[in-house]
Amino acid sequence: MDETRHPQTPHPGHETTDVNIWAVGKFGIALVVVCVVSVALLWGLLKYFQSQEATSVATTIEPTKLFPQPQLQKTPILGLRAIRAEEDRILNSYAWVDQPKGVVRIPVAQAIEILAARGLQAHSTPPATKEVPK
Repeated sequence: MDETRHPQTPHPGHETTDVNIWAVGKFGIALVVVCVVSVALLWGLLKYFQSQEATSVATTIEPTKLFPQPQLQKTPILGLRAIRAEEDRILNSYAWVDQPKGVVRIPVAQAIEILAARGLQAHSTPPATKEVPK
């Protein structure tokens, strides 16, 4: 019947039995110590890696001797510009294709004008093939 009894007068203040201040304090101190030790170990590991890197000798690799063909271009944009310039030179100039036969190359713009003036030749239909009896 103790549950039915109420305290005679409520006391002002806070409850002192819910939280163990010493346990929370010990946990906080342990957490700080673990963090400090971890940072110190990581700093030591960083210094170890830096000392290993400083003592290692860097080797120079010549990719043109090491890797087989085909290789990546060193300057792809300049290479593409050179290819396009060569194509433009070929498309916009006169030259012999086969001099003994009298075949020449003319600029594309002029070839288009000539074709527009003359028109394309009509292709004849190929002769019908004869069916072979079985």
